[in-house]
Amino acid sequence: MILKWKAALIRKAARELVIDARGLQMHGYPDIKYLDVLRNAIEHFRVLFAEWVKTFDCWNYSIDRWGLFNPLSLNYEDGDPDDDLPFNFDDFDGFDDL
Repeated sequence: MILKWKAALIRKAARELVIDARGLQMHGYPDIKYLDVLRNAIEHFRVLFAEWVKTFDCWNYSIDRWGLFNPLSLNYEDGDPDDDLPFNFDDFDGFDDL
């Protein structure tokens, strides 16, 4: 699940670079060739990024209550299956032996 969050941040940063480059160009930045180099590098990275995202395990997830990172078959309002696990914190004494 953490990989999906990191991937979202990476994608956001790359998209902001493209938007910032477009803004520089609109405001008359004189060295447009550097902006083209940046855009081409991001496009190359986008393909590598998409291949990386394909390797994510779609069954290793936590329910995202915003619905962005859930598997397609999961509704953001569904209950968490881990909530049904019996666990009594009072029965756990794992830290007493330290």
